[in-house]
Amino acid sequence: MKDKSLYILHANICKALGNPIRIEIIDMLGDREMSFGELLEATGQLKSNLSQHLTVMVSKGILNQRKEGLNAYYQLATVKVATACRIMREVLIENIKKQQHLIENHTN
Repeated sequence: MKDKSLYILHANICKALGNPIRIEIIDMLGDREMSFGELLEATGQLKSNLSQHLTVMVSKGILNQRKEGLNAYYQLATVKVATACRIMREVLIENIKKQQHLIENHTN
């Protein structure tokens, strides 16, 4: 039997990305570092909620965190995460277009 460890780890990353707030955070951090306060303001989340999301993303290796004094700063661990999310968004848009095309063909 083939070792399934890689698939399990992959699924865990996908689970961590399976939240719209986390995808929004990845989108915001696509090309820059942001402080907790900046992310808090940009997302409109409660402090405790945002903190939980960021903790999960750091623990899964999606984000890097650095502390400077009392401030915490976040950035993507790799730009490949943003690329993967962008590709998935393209798949979503293609699916929406296909569905739209089907609806148009069945209503005419």
